[in-house]
This record gives sequence, C-alpha cells and structure tokens, in this order.
Amino acid sequence: MAYRKLGRESRKRRSILAGLTKTVILNESVVTTEARAKEVRKFVDKMITYGKRGTLVSRRKALAFVHNDNEVVKKVFDDLAKRYETRNGGYTRIIKLNERVGDDALEVKLELVK
Repeated sequence: MAYRKLGRESRKRRSILAGLTKTVILNESVVTTEARAKEVRKFVDKMITYGKRGTLVSRRKALAFVHNDNEVVKKVFDDLAKRYETRNGGYTRIIKLNERVGDDALEVKLELVK
C-alpha cells in the first residue's frame, strides 16, 4: 500500500496523523492541506471500523493509535459506531476550499458525513 511521506520522518508523520485523526473525531471536521486530509481519511475510517467491531482488541488498537486518549476512543465506540452502524465505509468527505497564502498549498475541509 502506497502512502504519502508528507515531508517528515516516520515518527513525526505518525504523530501528525494521530493528532489530525483525534481532531476530526472530536470536532467532526478539520481544515488542513489536501495531502494530509487524503492520508488521515484512511485512519479515521479505520478508527470508526474499530468502533463498529466493539471488541476489546479493537479498543486497544484504537487506544494505541491515538496515544491513549480515552476521550477519543469513547466517542468512537459510543457515538460514531452507532451513527455509522448501517454504513459500510466512506465515513468522511473532503471539501476543497482555497489555496493557502504562504505556499499556495490547497486547503481542504475534512469532515465526517452526517
């Protein structure tokens, strides 16, 4: 599976992706660059799938990815899993916004589908 390196070494990249995943889950949307949004979408979908499974192993995997943030995992397993129980994937959408002034990077809004 190919992935984007985002110009970072692996530890920093994983931390960025975990942080964006937590933000999307807690706030249900985030504004970021297109490359980061496309990459973090995979992890948000995986977290919701863990929530839908509801097993202890799934909960531990989710906790490991978000650096033991219980608030995020609780929301995934209690709220989002129930909301998306009949949906088979595609929990997020990307809406293109504008180009950032400093470096002309395309900014997008990554949000959870209602």
